[in-house]
This record gives sequence, C-alpha cells and structure tokens, in this order.
Amino acid sequence: MIKSSSLFTQVLSLINRNKFARDVHFLQAERQAKGFRCWEQLVAMLFAQLGGANSLREICGGLATSAGKLSHLGVTRLPNKSTLAYANEHRPWQLYEKTFYHLFEQAAALAGQKKRRFRFKNPLRSLDSSTIDLCLSMYDWAKFRRTKGAVKLHLMLDHRGCLPCWARITNGKVHDVKPARSIQFEAETVLAVDRGYIDYELFDSWTKQRVWFVTRTKNNMAYRIVESRDVPTRGPVLRDEVIELIGQSSSEKCPHLLRRVEIWDDSKKCELAFLTNNMKFAASTVAAIYKERWQIELFFKALKQNLKIKSFVGTSENAVKIQIWTAVICMLLLKILKLRASFDWSLSNLAAMLRMNLLTYRDLWCWLDKPYQTAVIVPPWQQPLLFD
Repeated sequence: MIKSSSLFTQVLSLINRNKFARDVHFLQAERQAKGFRCWEQLVAMLFAQLGGANSLREICGGLATSAGKLSHLGVTRLPNKSTLAYANEHRPWQLYEKTFYHLFEQAAALAGQKKRRFRFKNPLRSLDSSTIDLCLSMYDWAKFRRTKGAVKLHLMLDHRGCLPCWARITNGKVHDVKPARSIQFEAETVLAVDRGYIDYELFDSWTKQRVWFVTRTKNNMAYRIVESRDVPTRGPVLRDEVIELIGQSSSEKCPHLLRRVEIWDDSKKCELAFLTNNMKFAASTVAAIYKERWQIELFFKALKQNLKIKSFVGTSENAVKIQIWTAVICMLLLKILKLRASFDWSLSNLAAMLRMNLLTYRDLWCWLDKPYQTAVIVPPWQQPLLFD
C-alpha cells in the first residue's frame, strides 16, 4: 500500500480486485464497453455512498475534483453523467451481488475473532425486510399500490458481528415469506423473525431441517396445550407450554409440536407470547433470542440514515438495484473498519467522519485507532522544494 494515498483508496483495497475481475469476465459485464470499466463504475457508486453525493452531477464532479488521486483509485477515465447513467442502466446488478458475498467472507472471518455480544453456541440469524418508497410516475416498473411505487430489501443479519449475510431486492408487492422459502440454512441455525414470517408450511420445512425459529404468536392462533412446563418462581417467565395447532389448515401444514412461551415485559407493562419449535432452550433464552432480533431493525435504520438508499441517481430497475447493492457493500466496508479499529466507533460517527476525510492522505489504520491524533500525510509531489 502506498503511504501517500487517500482514505478512499485504502478502503477500496479491501475489495479483492482479482475476484472482481473474474466476476466481470463470468457475467460478461464489459461486453461492448468502450473504455469505461466496471471497476471505475464501482468506484463511482461507492464514492456516491461514502461521499454523500446526491446526483450523477455530484458523483462525476466530485471525482473530477480529485485530480491526482484517481490513479490510486485504479481509475484511468473520468466518467461523465451520460456514461455512468448508461452503465447503471445496462450493466448487470448481479456483479455487485457477487462483490457483496466476497466481502462478507472477509467480514465474517474478522467477526469470528471478536467476542460475541450474545453468548450463544448456535448460529443466530435475523430475517426481515424494509420497504423503500418510490415515485410511481418515475419508477413505473415498481408497482406497489395504485398510486405508489416501492421496492423491498429482504435481508438476513448474522449476529456474530451484526453483519448482513444475505440480501434480495424484490418488488414491493412480494410477501416476506416468498424469499425466505428459497434460503437454505445449516442445521441447528436459530432464526429470529417477526410475525410477518408466520407461515405454517415454512415452519414445517424449517423443523424438518432442524432449523429453530423464534417469533411472536398471533392473537387468533388456534392451539391445544399438550404439556405445561414448570417455570421459575422468580423472573419474567409466566408460562411455558408445549402445544399443537388445531386450526383446520394450520394443523395440516405444520403437524409438529410447538412451544409457546409467555413472559411479562416490565418496560411495556404487558404480556408477550413467543412461538418456537425448539424444546430444549430455557424459556428466558427464547425471549432473549427474540429481543436480539432488534439488531436488524437498527441495521435498517443505520442503512437509511448514513447511506444513499432513499433517493436514487437512476430510474431503471437495474440502476436502483445497483445503488441498493452498493449501499449494502458500503455497510460491510464500514463494519470491517469498525471490527479492525481499537477506537470505540459508532457506525454513524464512523460514516460521518470517513465522509469528511474521504480524500485526505492519512494512514487508514492509524486514523481508525486514533482519529483525532493522526496527522495528514503530505504527498511527495505536494511537498515544497528546498533550495540552498
């Protein structure tokens, strides 16, 4: 790594260029390209996310003003607005999906070296989705309601490091359960999901795969108590019951015995009931697993607050998907930086400080550990000449 390179250059070095080039070749993403490469497109879109650019004009102008630094970024040609817009509309968004999964492998390896927030032997995942509103007159392909457009980002969070480990972008009308059916899980994985994922056929499939889920119960769930378990005399647990579903369709779709755990939530002053297919976890552990699901809500909040995911620089479906995938890639980059830093960064503060110093010359790893003490490096070509 060249010492006199910008923070942006050093962040980009976390992306494996060899794997990226192989994916470009596999997808034929640069077929009939005339000089503007996929790497330059990725740099431009990452600059939009990390630098806070709001339009194609700001992206191209921001890169143009970083004269002398583009060679470190691996950029040989400055894009103009029409070139970048055409690339976002026509080049496959699957290239960014592949880049995301390559980067996740690197982030997961770092997270495995850290102490877990939630002491739990099983792999713990949360599954949820977030709707991104779009103007139907401009995004006529994203039909959601009669006068409203939207896309939906389905995402799975790995709680070891709170890393996004799976994502899918669909039309806003697609129900949460449909993408969930396509995911293959390892045996003994624990899933924390909200009531939007209650589907008894899906629960049956997970139970057969020995995938344990924890969710909230519906108020109208028809069931029969098979066994009432003992609960601690102290603590929030009120009931711990083994049940079977007795609804006409639910009992056919999920014939397995399930478990209903009811606790008292002192903060909300109400009773909360949870449903799971695991019979061995302590009742308090079941409640703690569902409480940990809140991390995926915080992830979506951080994604929308710190990156460009609510306004888009292109109106085609391909351009929107590229920008959303780029935002998720940036979240992984920020997570990697946070994992490697000894300074206690919050994600929002790290994103803001990186945005302010994106094109400054500093040693990235020193800056992450000591952000207020690391001096700016003056590149050799900017140092004053001394004469005798």
